[in-house]
Amino acid sequence: MPDKVRKAASEALEGLLFDGMTIMAGGFGLCGIPENLIAAIRDAKVKDLTVVSNNCGIDDFGLGILLAGGQIKKMISSYVGENKLFEQLYLSGELELEFNPQGTLAERIRAGGAGIPAFFTKTGVGTLVAEGKEVRDFDGELYVMERGLTADLSIVKAHSGDAEGNLVYRKTARNFNPMMATAGKVTVAEVEQLVEIGALDKDNIHTPGIFVDRLVKGAVYEKRIERTTTRPRQAAAAGVEI
Repeated sequence: MPDKVRKAASEALEGLLFDGMTIMAGGFGLCGIPENLIAAIRDAKVKDLTVVSNNCGIDDFGLGILLAGGQIKKMISSYVGENKLFEQLYLSGELELEFNPQGTLAERIRAGGAGIPAFFTKTGVGTLVAEGKEVRDFDGELYVMERGLTADLSIVKAHSGDAEGNLVYRKTARNFNPMMATAGKVTVAEVEQLVEIGALDKDNIHTPGIFVDRLVKGAVYEKRIERTTTRPRQAAAAGVEI
């Protein structure tokens, strides 16, 4: 059995990065993003990247650091509203954007991982989303054709993993990670906990190790969130609305 575990994020990506490649990056907002692998891609200084991700982080964190370094040429995304630099680059024509309804993006990735080249959906019919795409009638209803997505490299984040590459995600951090793990020609996972083989509950493994090529235990996690929306403790206890 090949040894999938690497000592550092840079080592986990060694020989996999090249200019002009397509990378899928797991996460939703800043939840469940592969922080250490993103930083290693920044340090590798590869450029002209096409990145498939629900969003592009924020201005100083997550995928936003690749954007700030001029490394991303095109984003295939669903939501980009938390990144001012993204807005500036897009409006100036320096950044390409392929915008997707969120469910469509998820299904495009799942389809790519399942070897399905295209599928039809009602989402987007009669809107800008359908422009330039095939629209077909099924049983009197119109559907737009969407292509499956694959990538040269998928980077994902899991809570726990073993040396065979079996992964378990934690709560909302599961998001896009499992489907992206199936859709990359090569998949590299970073985990918070590296456990012994056999320690994971076999009935609750989210990503089987067959999909994972390399694995690294993340060194540091900031686990930021985009916005804090909780009330101060005293006000919350008193039932005061803010």
